[in-house]
Amino acid sequence: MPFSPKVKQENQYYNYLKPLAYLVLLVSAFFSKFCIASNLEEFSQHRQIIQLAEYVGVDYESAIKDGQVINDDEYQEMLEFSKLIVEKTSINNNYMRSLNEKALDLQTAISTKQNADIVRKITSELRTSLLAMMPELPLPKRLLSKEATFSLFENNCASCHGISGQGNGVLASGLEPAPTDFTDMTRAENRSLLGLFDAISNGLDDTAMPAFTQLKEQQKWSLAFYVGGLAFQSSSEFTKPSQSISLQNWINYSPLKLSTDTDGLTKNEIEGLRADPKLLFINQSSPLAITKTQLASASIAYKNEEYEKAKTLAVSAYLDGFELIENSLDARDKDLRKSIEGNLIKLRQVLSNAQQVDQLESLMEITVRQLQDAEALLTDATLSNEALFTASLVILLREGLEALLVVLALITVLIRTKRQDALKYVHFGWLCALFAGFATWAVAQSMINISGASREVMEGIAAMLAAVMLLYVGIWMHSKTNAEHWQAYIQKHINSQLEAGTLWGIAVLSFFAVYREVFETVLFYQSLVTQASTTQYSFVIGGFLFGVAVLSVLAWGMFRYSIKLPIARFFSTTTYLLLVLSFILMGKAISALQEAAIIGITPFPIDVEVTWLGIGSTWQGITAQMTILILFSLYMYRSRNRNAK
Repeated sequence: MPFSPKVKQENQYYNYLKPLAYLVLLVSAFFSKFCIASNLEEFSQHRQIIQLAEYVGVDYESAIKDGQVINDDEYQEMLEFSKLIVEKTSINNNYMRSLNEKALDLQTAISTKQNADIVRKITSELRTSLLAMMPELPLPKRLLSKEATFSLFENNCASCHGISGQGNGVLASGLEPAPTDFTDMTRAENRSLLGLFDAISNGLDDTAMPAFTQLKEQQKWSLAFYVGGLAFQSSSEFTKPSQSISLQNWINYSPLKLSTDTDGLTKNEIEGLRADPKLLFINQSSPLAITKTQLASASIAYKNEEYEKAKTLAVSAYLDGFELIENSLDARDKDLRKSIEGNLIKLRQVLSNAQQVDQLESLMEITVRQLQDAEALLTDATLSNEALFTASLVILLREGLEALLVVLALITVLIRTKRQDALKYVHFGWLCALFAGFATWAVAQSMINISGASREVMEGIAAMLAAVMLLYVGIWMHSKTNAEHWQAYIQKHINSQLEAGTLWGIAVLSFFAVYREVFETVLFYQSLVTQASTTQYSFVIGGFLFGVAVLSVLAWGMFRYSIKLPIARFFSTTTYLLLVLSFILMGKAISALQEAAIIGITPFPIDVEVTWLGIGSTWQGITAQMTILILFSLYMYRSRNRNAK
């Protein structure tokens, strides 16, 4: 039987998906790797400049005094390092151009033998500007014991730096420049732990300091903290600093910089933490501690007129901190959770405007007070067994239901079209998504620090791609509700293989639908476990297993019902199911990109938030979701007119 022009046109149109499917698959496989590689190279250059700038700022004083050279070898080294900094900042883009101007100022200051304070000020400005561009580093969860760290120092460092770190080791007399004296207070006050870590990791060019590549990351950080604390002493009365500080800032900046830029943290407290850093590693991973620390840093950046940095820190306060305990707080006080979430969003907008100082202080005070209330709810005692079970169940149902529906719809479509041989593509997609999701989480925990904003961007893009593909599949499904069209399609494909591009398109859709959920689900469970005692883990596991059972029952019921439907009714029902899923995913995509500050937030005049449908009270989200409905409605209108003719 010859095919009608319409059927031929449709089949030709559907084949256009083939190159798109290949493109999406290639992008999903290589885009992340390419970006990470290029970013790592760029950040490596930045780290080298940061290390060189700090080294110059610390050692310049030993080369020049009162405008005169007091150590020619040191001075030549200062000239060489300043020249390197100029070369490394001479990249042709606007931001590096401004850094290059500072680098040239530094080179001029050194060549004209200016005062050490001037040189130190320029190097500090260079470091601060570069650190603002850097992503947060993967930091150690804990340090080695004092005994183990001292043993490392004795075996690897003492021969040059001396057993007490005074630069008087048995090999020191033959070295030029001389090994660092870690007990020198002036040097220690101007040396960051990041600079020490980089010196241990990469060595120092034109010196006897080698790169200790054989050491593990935890060993290097332990050594950096150890030698960075040798010049300081901790008071016996010192038990806890009055102001919390993020481990990231503590590592990035010198004690002198921290004492001038951190409100509420005294010089004695800084010295105490340098001498005995164990308090820095208590509750650093607590989501609420991260939220409060990032908000405090955002407030400081705002006062320094660094508005973009302040906004970025506010985004991190929500995504890297508060979002991870939302499920647990919901189990205790849902209204408090919604109020904090709303205030954190408002803070972003306020921090972007230089004219809202009073509003910022008021909103910050309210938010911090609410965070303290939340902390009291979650830490007065561990969550109840019932709350842990419920939170665990809700996490899995909320994150897993949409992915299940998409995969189930694809499976049933293939079975109803007698294409069981293509099921392996669906299974390949979702299995790869499980692996990729857990792999991404593992990389984020160990090798590369994936921020909350990056996570939301990944989820938002994946959700948007899935929404568009689901809309396409839904329209295709609707085109087959007509018996004549369905018979024509069957006759063409029932005994032939689908095009490889179409099959890989199915695999890609299955991948995106599942991957966007897996990474976030693992993070939520990781946060939930930290709020439970070891005796309560069974309730977290129980909630998860019960969620798996509920999803399994839903899958079985939907599959059995859909298989029994007449073919036209099946396609019609599945069409609207996919339309609803596309609508939901588009709303969640916009929401994720808004949380990552990629898309703006314009509040809707009335509160129409419906979380389970992905509807939020913003113009951007509602417009995107309405676009899905309008496109489908236009297709339906044209389809009915064509059938009427």
